[in-house]
Amino acid sequence: MHKFDPCREIQDYLVFGEYGDVNPSVTDSSTYTFLNPKTMKDLFDHEIEGCFLYSRHWNPTNKHLSEALAKLEGSESAIVTASGMSAISCAVLQLCSNGDEIISSRTIYSGTYAFFKNFLPKVGIKVHFVDTGDIDAVKSLANSKTKMIYCESISNPLLEIADIPKLSDVANQNNIKLVVDNTFSPMMISPIQLGADIVIHSLTKYINGTSDCVAGCICSSKEFINQMTDINSGASMLLGPVLDSYRAASILKNLHSLHIRMKKHSENAMFIAENLEKIGIKVFYPGLPSHKGHQLMKNLMNEGFGYSGMLAFDAGTMEKADELMEAMQKESVGYLAVSLGYFKTLFSSPGSSTSSEIPKEEQASMGLSEGLIRFSIGLDNNIERTFERIKNSLIKVGIPKSEKKE
Repeated sequence: MHKFDPCREIQDYLVFGEYGDVNPSVTDSSTYTFLNPKTMKDLFDHEIEGCFLYSRHWNPTNKHLSEALAKLEGSESAIVTASGMSAISCAVLQLCSNGDEIISSRTIYSGTYAFFKNFLPKVGIKVHFVDTGDIDAVKSLANSKTKMIYCESISNPLLEIADIPKLSDVANQNNIKLVVDNTFSPMMISPIQLGADIVIHSLTKYINGTSDCVAGCICSSKEFINQMTDINSGASMLLGPVLDSYRAASILKNLHSLHIRMKKHSENAMFIAENLEKIGIKVFYPGLPSHKGHQLMKNLMNEGFGYSGMLAFDAGTMEKADELMEAMQKESVGYLAVSLGYFKTLFSSPGSSTSSEIPKEEQASMGLSEGLIRFSIGLDNNIERTFERIKNSLIKVGIPKSEKKE
Protein backbone atom coordinates (compact mmCIF):
# COMPACT_ATOMS: atom_id res chain seq x y z
CA MET A 1 0.00 0.00 0.00
CA HIS A 2 1.14 3.55 -0.71
CA LYS A 3 1.95 5.38 2.53
CA PHE A 4 0.70 8.88 1.66
CA ASP A 5 -2.24 9.71 3.96
CA PRO A 6 -4.56 12.30 2.34
CA CYS A 7 -6.91 12.12 5.31
CA ARG A 8 -4.19 13.26 7.71
CA GLU A 9 -3.09 15.99 5.32
CA ILE A 10 -6.60 17.43 5.12
CA GLN A 11 -7.27 17.13 8.87
CA ASP A 12 -3.97 18.88 9.67
CA TYR A 13 -4.86 21.76 7.33
CA LEU A 14 -6.39 24.50 9.50
CA VAL A 15 -7.89 27.70 8.14
CA PHE A 16 -9.44 30.37 10.31
CA GLY A 17 -11.54 33.31 9.29
CA GLU A 18 -10.67 36.85 10.23
CA TYR A 19 -12.41 36.48 13.60
CA GLY A 20 -11.36 32.94 14.40
CA ASP A 21 -14.25 31.35 12.49
CA VAL A 22 -14.05 27.56 12.23
CA ASN A 23 -14.93 28.13 8.57
CA PRO A 24 -13.16 30.85 6.59
CA SER A 25 -15.27 33.90 5.89
CA VAL A 26 -16.57 34.18 2.32
CA THR A 27 -15.01 37.03 0.37
CA ASP A 28 -17.85 38.38 -1.74
CA SER A 29 -15.89 40.80 -3.87
CA SER A 30 -14.85 41.00 -7.50
CA THR A 31 -12.04 43.53 -6.98
CA TYR A 32 -9.63 44.57 -4.21
CA THR A 33 -8.19 47.87 -3.04
CA PHE A 34 -4.55 48.96 -2.82
CA LEU A 35 -2.99 51.42 -0.41
CA ASN A 36 -0.69 52.82 -3.08
CA PRO A 37 -0.18 52.63 -6.86
CA LYS A 38 3.25 51.00 -6.56
CA THR A 39 1.79 47.82 -5.02
CA MET A 40 -0.63 47.47 -7.91
CA LYS A 41 2.19 48.03 -10.41
CA ASP A 42 4.38 45.44 -8.67
CA LEU A 43 1.60 42.89 -8.87
CA PHE A 44 1.21 43.43 -12.61
CA ASP A 45 4.98 43.12 -12.93
CA HIS A 46 4.91 39.76 -11.08
CA GLU A 47 7.06 41.10 -8.26
CA ILE A 48 4.77 40.23 -5.33
CA GLU A 49 2.68 37.25 -4.29
CA GLY A 50 -0.23 36.87 -1.91
CA CYS A 51 -1.86 40.09 -3.02
CA PHE A 52 -5.41 40.05 -4.37
CA LEU A 53 -6.16 42.09 -7.46
CA TYR A 54 -9.33 40.81 -9.13
CA SER A 55 -11.34 37.63 -8.54
CA ARG A 56 -10.69 36.29 -12.02
CA HIS A 57 -7.08 36.07 -10.83
CA TRP A 58 -7.49 34.97 -7.20
CA ASN A 59 -10.15 35.24 -4.52
CA PRO A 60 -9.30 34.59 -0.83
CA THR A 61 -12.07 31.99 -0.49
CA ASN A 62 -10.98 30.18 -3.64
CA LYS A 63 -7.42 30.34 -2.36
CA HIS A 64 -8.42 28.53 0.85
CA LEU A 65 -10.10 25.74 -1.14
CA SER A 66 -7.14 25.50 -3.52
CA GLU A 67 -4.71 25.12 -0.63
CA ALA A 68 -6.85 22.37 0.90
CA LEU A 69 -6.99 20.51 -2.42
CA ALA A 70 -3.21 20.75 -2.73
CA LYS A 71 -3.02 19.08 0.70
CA LEU A 72 -5.44 16.39 -0.48
CA GLU A 73 -3.27 15.50 -3.47
CA GLY A 74 0.11 16.24 -1.89
CA SER A 75 0.95 18.84 -4.53
CA GLU A 76 2.79 22.11 -4.03
CA SER A 77 -0.13 24.20 -5.21
CA ALA A 78 -3.58 24.12 -6.81
CA ILE A 79 -6.22 26.28 -8.43
CA VAL A 80 -10.00 25.88 -8.58
CA THR A 81 -12.10 26.47 -11.69
CA ALA A 82 -15.74 26.72 -12.68
CA SER A 83 -15.99 23.11 -13.96
CA GLY A 84 -14.01 19.94 -14.45
CA MET A 85 -13.90 20.56 -18.19
CA SER A 86 -12.55 24.07 -17.67
CA ALA A 87 -9.78 22.58 -15.51
CA ILE A 88 -8.90 20.12 -18.28
CA SER A 89 -9.12 22.76 -21.01
CA CYS A 90 -6.97 25.29 -19.17
CA ALA A 91 -4.30 22.73 -18.24
CA VAL A 92 -4.09 21.46 -21.81
CA LEU A 93 -3.94 24.93 -23.37
CA GLN A 94 -1.30 26.02 -20.87
CA LEU A 95 0.93 23.10 -21.84
CA CYS A 96 0.23 22.78 -25.56
CA SER A 97 0.44 25.07 -28.58
CA ASN A 98 -0.06 24.80 -32.33
CA GLY A 99 1.94 21.83 -33.63
CA ASP A 100 2.14 19.99 -30.31
CA GLU A 101 0.85 16.48 -29.65
CA ILE A 102 -0.89 14.63 -26.82
CA ILE A 103 -0.96 10.91 -26.04
CA SER A 104 -4.31 10.14 -24.43
CA SER A 105 -5.97 7.09 -23.02
CA ARG A 106 -8.77 5.98 -25.32
CA THR A 107 -11.10 5.28 -22.37
CA ILE A 108 -11.80 8.68 -20.86
CA TYR A 109 -14.80 10.85 -20.05
CA SER A 110 -16.54 11.64 -23.31
CA GLY A 111 -16.48 15.41 -22.74
CA THR A 112 -12.70 15.16 -22.55
CA TYR A 113 -12.68 12.87 -25.59
CA ALA A 114 -14.78 15.35 -27.59
CA PHE A 115 -12.50 18.24 -26.58
CA PHE A 116 -9.44 16.27 -27.64
CA LYS A 117 -10.96 14.83 -30.82
CA ASN A 118 -13.03 17.73 -32.14
CA PHE A 119 -11.75 20.97 -30.63
CA LEU A 120 -7.98 20.69 -30.24
CA PRO A 121 -7.36 20.04 -33.96
CA LYS A 122 -8.87 23.50 -34.59
CA VAL A 123 -5.93 25.04 -32.76
CA GLY A 124 -3.35 22.71 -34.31
CA ILE A 125 -2.96 20.24 -31.43
CA LYS A 126 -2.94 16.56 -32.43
CA VAL A 127 -4.15 13.84 -30.05
CA HIS A 128 -3.24 10.15 -30.30
CA PHE A 129 -5.73 7.85 -28.55
CA VAL A 130 -4.21 4.63 -27.26
CA ASP A 131 -4.64 1.89 -24.72
CA THR A 132 -2.41 3.41 -22.06
CA GLY A 133 -2.17 0.00 -20.42
CA ASP A 134 0.06 -0.90 -23.36
CA ILE A 135 3.20 0.95 -22.24
CA ASP A 136 5.08 0.00 -25.42
CA ALA A 137 2.33 1.62 -27.50
CA VAL A 138 2.62 4.79 -25.42
CA LYS A 139 6.42 4.78 -25.86
CA SER A 140 6.10 4.37 -29.62
CA LEU A 141 3.99 7.54 -29.90
CA ALA A 142 6.28 9.78 -27.84
CA ASN A 143 8.29 12.24 -29.90
CA SER A 144 9.75 15.75 -29.71
CA LYS A 145 6.32 17.29 -30.34
CA THR A 146 4.61 15.40 -27.50
CA LYS A 147 3.83 17.65 -24.54
CA MET A 148 1.42 15.52 -22.52
CA ILE A 149 0.36 12.00 -21.60
CA TYR A 150 -3.24 12.06 -20.37
CA CYS A 151 -5.18 9.39 -18.52
CA GLU A 152 -7.71 8.80 -15.74
CA SER A 153 -6.71 6.98 -12.53
CA ILE A 154 -9.87 4.88 -12.85
CA SER A 155 -11.28 5.29 -16.32
CA ASN A 156 -14.78 6.44 -17.18
CA PRO A 157 -16.81 4.30 -17.76
CA LEU A 158 -14.89 1.00 -18.06
CA LEU A 159 -13.06 1.37 -14.71
CA GLU A 160 -9.65 0.50 -16.10
CA ILE A 161 -6.71 1.26 -13.81
CA ALA A 162 -3.87 3.45 -15.09
CA ASP A 163 -0.34 2.31 -14.25
CA ILE A 164 0.70 5.79 -13.19
CA PRO A 165 4.30 4.93 -12.18
CA LYS A 166 5.03 3.32 -15.56
CA LEU A 167 3.40 6.18 -17.47
CA SER A 168 5.43 8.57 -15.34
CA ASP A 169 8.62 6.79 -16.36
CA VAL A 170 7.74 7.22 -20.04
CA ALA A 171 6.89 10.87 -19.46
CA ASN A 172 10.12 11.59 -17.60
CA GLN A 173 12.26 9.84 -20.21
CA ASN A 174 10.77 12.04 -22.93
CA ASN A 175 10.40 15.36 -21.05
CA ILE A 176 6.61 15.06 -21.20
CA LYS A 177 4.07 16.05 -18.53
CA LEU A 178 1.82 13.30 -17.14
CA VAL A 179 -1.69 14.65 -16.51
CA VAL A 180 -4.12 12.46 -14.54
CA ASP A 181 -7.85 12.96 -13.99
CA ASN A 182 -8.49 11.60 -10.49
CA THR A 183 -12.24 12.32 -10.32
CA PHE A 184 -13.26 8.68 -9.70
CA SER A 185 -10.72 8.06 -6.95
CA PRO A 186 -10.11 10.97 -4.56
CA MET A 187 -8.18 9.90 -1.45
CA MET A 188 -7.84 6.30 -2.60
CA ILE A 189 -5.26 7.11 -5.32
CA SER A 190 -2.75 9.98 -5.08
CA PRO A 191 -1.30 10.44 -8.59
CA ILE A 192 1.20 13.16 -7.65
CA GLN A 193 2.75 10.75 -5.15
CA LEU A 194 2.97 8.11 -7.90
CA GLY A 195 4.74 10.33 -10.42
CA ALA A 196 2.07 12.46 -12.10
CA ASP A 197 2.88 16.10 -12.79
CA ILE A 198 -0.66 17.47 -12.85
CA VAL A 199 -3.85 16.13 -11.27
CA ILE A 200 -7.33 17.25 -12.28
CA HIS A 201 -10.66 16.76 -10.52
CA SER A 202 -14.23 17.49 -11.38
CA LEU A 203 -15.13 18.80 -7.92
CA THR A 204 -18.75 18.43 -9.02
CA LYS A 205 -18.54 14.74 -8.18
CA TYR A 206 -17.16 13.05 -5.05
CA ILE A 207 -15.25 15.96 -3.55
CA ASN A 208 -18.34 18.16 -3.27
CA GLY A 209 -20.65 15.17 -2.96
CA THR A 210 -24.05 16.86 -2.98
CA SER A 211 -24.71 17.39 -6.72
CA ASP A 212 -25.53 21.05 -6.19
CA CYS A 213 -22.75 22.77 -8.11
CA VAL A 214 -20.27 22.41 -10.96
CA ALA A 215 -16.55 23.00 -10.27
CA GLY A 216 -13.06 21.73 -11.04
CA CYS A 217 -9.47 21.97 -9.90
CA ILE A 218 -5.88 21.58 -11.05
CA CYS A 219 -3.21 20.40 -8.59
CA SER A 220 0.43 20.66 -9.56
CA SER A 221 3.74 22.37 -8.82
CA LYS A 222 3.84 25.95 -7.65
CA GLU A 223 5.61 26.83 -10.90
CA PHE A 224 2.82 25.43 -13.07
CA ILE A 225 0.00 27.02 -11.05
CA ASN A 226 1.82 30.36 -11.23
CA GLN A 227 1.97 29.92 -15.00
CA MET A 228 -1.77 29.21 -15.05
CA THR A 229 -2.56 32.38 -13.10
CA ASP A 230 -0.06 34.68 -14.82
CA ILE A 231 -1.82 37.97 -15.57
CA ASN A 232 -0.43 38.19 -19.11
CA SER A 233 -0.20 34.57 -20.28
CA GLY A 234 -2.01 32.26 -17.84
CA ALA A 235 -4.79 30.07 -19.26
CA SER A 236 -6.94 30.20 -16.13
CA MET A 237 -6.50 33.97 -15.89
CA LEU A 238 -7.17 34.75 -19.55
CA LEU A 239 -9.89 32.17 -20.25
CA GLY A 240 -11.63 33.15 -17.01
CA PRO A 241 -13.30 29.99 -15.60
CA VAL A 242 -13.91 31.60 -12.20
CA LEU A 243 -15.54 29.58 -9.42
CA ASP A 244 -18.02 31.58 -7.37
CA SER A 245 -16.69 32.22 -3.85
CA TYR A 246 -19.86 30.98 -2.16
CA ARG A 247 -19.55 27.68 -4.02
CA ALA A 248 -15.88 27.45 -3.10
CA ALA A 249 -16.76 27.89 0.57
CA SER A 250 -19.44 25.20 0.32
CA ILE A 251 -17.08 22.71 -1.34
CA LEU A 252 -14.43 23.39 1.31
CA LYS A 253 -16.92 22.43 4.03
CA ASN A 254 -17.89 19.24 2.20
CA LEU A 255 -14.24 18.33 1.61
CA HIS A 256 -13.75 17.62 5.29
CA SER A 257 -16.22 14.71 5.23
CA LEU A 258 -14.76 13.21 2.05
CA HIS A 259 -12.86 10.45 3.85
CA ILE A 260 -16.03 9.23 5.57
CA ARG A 261 -18.05 9.36 2.37
CA MET A 262 -15.44 7.59 0.22
CA LYS A 263 -15.19 4.72 2.70
CA LYS A 264 -18.97 4.26 2.64
CA HIS A 265 -19.30 4.61 -1.13
CA SER A 266 -16.59 1.98 -1.56
CA GLU A 267 -18.01 -0.36 1.08
CA ASN A 268 -21.43 -0.25 -0.56
CA ALA A 269 -20.05 -0.68 -4.08
CA MET A 270 -18.02 -3.70 -2.99
CA PHE A 271 -21.12 -5.32 -1.51
CA ILE A 272 -23.14 -4.75 -4.69
CA ALA A 273 -20.31 -5.92 -6.95
CA GLU A 274 -19.64 -9.11 -4.99
CA ASN A 275 -23.29 -10.07 -4.82
CA LEU A 276 -23.98 -9.31 -8.48
CA GLU A 277 -21.04 -11.52 -9.39
CA LYS A 278 -22.44 -14.30 -7.19
CA ILE A 279 -25.68 -14.36 -9.19
CA GLY A 280 -23.81 -14.58 -12.48
CA ILE A 281 -23.57 -10.95 -13.57
CA LYS A 282 -20.26 -9.90 -15.12
CA VAL A 283 -19.29 -6.81 -13.13
CA PHE A 284 -16.61 -4.22 -13.82
CA TYR A 285 -15.29 -3.25 -10.38
CA PRO A 286 -11.61 -2.93 -9.41
CA GLY A 287 -12.26 -4.33 -5.95
CA LEU A 288 -13.08 -7.76 -7.40
CA PRO A 289 -10.21 -10.22 -7.94
CA SER A 290 -11.78 -10.94 -11.34
CA HIS A 291 -11.10 -7.36 -12.48
CA LYS A 292 -8.01 -7.22 -14.69
CA GLY A 293 -6.68 -4.17 -12.83
CA HIS A 294 -7.34 -5.49 -9.33
CA GLN A 295 -3.73 -6.18 -8.35
CA LEU A 296 -2.50 -2.93 -9.91
CA MET A 297 -5.13 -1.03 -7.94
CA LYS A 298 -3.97 -2.74 -4.73
CA ASN A 299 -0.40 -1.69 -5.50
CA LEU A 300 -1.31 1.96 -6.11
CA MET A 301 -4.06 2.72 -3.62
CA ASN A 302 -3.86 4.44 -0.26
CA GLU A 303 -4.99 2.29 2.64
CA GLY A 304 -8.46 2.60 4.12
CA PHE A 305 -10.65 4.15 1.42
CA GLY A 306 -11.66 1.13 -0.63
CA TYR A 307 -11.91 0.74 -4.40
CA SER A 308 -14.30 3.60 -5.29
CA GLY A 309 -18.05 3.79 -5.46
CA MET A 310 -18.17 3.28 -9.23
CA LEU A 311 -19.09 0.00 -10.91
CA ALA A 312 -20.57 -1.13 -14.20
CA PHE A 313 -22.14 -4.21 -15.75
CA ASP A 314 -23.44 -5.17 -19.17
CA ALA A 315 -27.18 -5.70 -19.62
CA GLY A 316 -26.59 -7.04 -23.15
CA THR A 317 -28.39 -4.53 -25.36
CA MET A 318 -29.33 -0.86 -25.22
CA GLU A 319 -32.99 -1.82 -25.07
CA LYS A 320 -32.44 -4.18 -22.14
CA ALA A 321 -30.31 -1.56 -20.34
CA ASP A 322 -33.06 1.03 -20.75
CA GLU A 323 -35.67 -1.41 -19.50
CA LEU A 324 -33.55 -2.32 -16.50
CA MET A 325 -32.80 1.30 -15.55
CA GLU A 326 -36.51 2.16 -15.64
CA ALA A 327 -37.22 -0.86 -13.44
CA MET A 328 -34.51 0.10 -10.95
CA GLN A 329 -35.84 3.62 -10.64
CA LYS A 330 -39.33 2.26 -9.96
CA GLU A 331 -37.82 -0.08 -7.36
CA SER A 332 -36.20 2.96 -5.66
CA VAL A 333 -32.66 1.72 -6.25
CA GLY A 334 -31.73 5.31 -7.09
CA TYR A 335 -32.02 7.83 -9.88
CA LEU A 336 -31.61 7.51 -13.64
CA ALA A 337 -29.18 10.41 -14.00
CA VAL A 338 -25.71 11.27 -15.23
CA SER A 339 -22.89 12.38 -12.93
CA LEU A 340 -21.64 10.61 -9.80
CA GLY A 341 -20.62 11.02 -6.19
CA TYR A 342 -24.11 11.89 -4.91
CA PHE A 343 -25.44 10.39 -1.67
CA LYS A 344 -28.12 8.57 -3.68
CA THR A 345 -27.22 5.87 -6.19
CA LEU A 346 -27.15 7.19 -9.77
CA PHE A 347 -27.10 5.07 -12.93
CA SER A 348 -26.99 5.67 -16.66
CA SER A 349 -26.06 3.99 -19.91
CA PRO A 350 -22.77 5.62 -21.00
CA GLY A 351 -23.06 4.59 -24.64
CA SER A 352 -26.10 6.83 -25.08
CA SER A 353 -25.29 9.48 -22.47
CA THR A 354 -21.94 10.31 -20.85
CA SER A 355 -19.92 8.57 -23.59
CA SER A 356 -22.20 9.44 -26.50
CA GLU A 357 -19.63 11.84 -27.99
CA ILE A 358 -17.41 8.84 -28.76
CA PRO A 359 -18.31 7.34 -32.18
CA LYS A 360 -20.01 3.93 -32.02
CA GLU A 361 -17.21 2.13 -33.84
CA GLU A 362 -14.68 3.53 -31.37
CA GLN A 363 -16.92 2.58 -28.42
CA ALA A 364 -16.94 -0.97 -29.76
CA SER A 365 -13.17 -1.07 -30.24
CA MET A 366 -12.55 -0.05 -26.62
CA GLY A 367 -15.08 -2.57 -25.28
CA LEU A 368 -17.86 -0.13 -24.41
CA SER A 369 -21.06 -2.07 -25.06
CA GLU A 370 -24.39 -0.41 -25.81
CA GLY A 371 -25.81 -2.39 -22.91
CA LEU A 372 -23.29 -1.15 -20.33
CA ILE A 373 -24.81 0.47 -17.25
CA ARG A 374 -22.61 2.64 -15.04
CA PHE A 375 -23.45 2.96 -11.35
CA SER A 376 -22.39 5.54 -8.82
CA ILE A 377 -23.28 3.66 -5.65
CA GLY A 378 -24.64 5.92 -2.93
CA LEU A 379 -24.36 6.13 0.83
CA ASP A 380 -27.27 3.75 1.45
CA ASN A 381 -27.52 2.73 5.09
CA ASN A 382 -29.16 -0.58 4.14
CA ILE A 383 -27.13 -1.77 1.17
CA GLU A 384 -28.56 -5.28 1.49
CA ARG A 385 -32.01 -3.87 0.67
CA THR A 386 -30.56 -1.96 -2.28
CA PHE A 387 -29.07 -5.15 -3.66
CA GLU A 388 -32.39 -6.97 -3.35
CA ARG A 389 -34.06 -4.18 -5.30
CA ILE A 390 -31.43 -4.43 -8.04
CA LYS A 391 -31.88 -8.21 -8.09
CA ASN A 392 -35.67 -7.86 -8.33
CA SER A 393 -35.25 -5.42 -11.22
CA LEU A 394 -32.95 -7.87 -13.03
CA ILE A 395 -35.52 -10.63 -12.67
CA LYS A 396 -38.36 -8.37 -13.87
CA VAL A 397 -36.57 -7.59 -17.13
CA GLY A 398 -35.47 -11.17 -17.71
CA ILE A 399 -31.84 -11.12 -16.64
CA PRO A 400 -31.70 -13.86 -14.01
CA LYS A 401 -28.53 -15.90 -13.62
CA SER A 402 -29.74 -18.61 -15.99
CA GLU A 403 -29.96 -16.13 -18.88
CA LYS A 404 -26.70 -14.32 -18.30
CA LYS A 405 -23.65 -15.10 -20.41
CA GLU A 406 -20.81 -16.20 -18.17
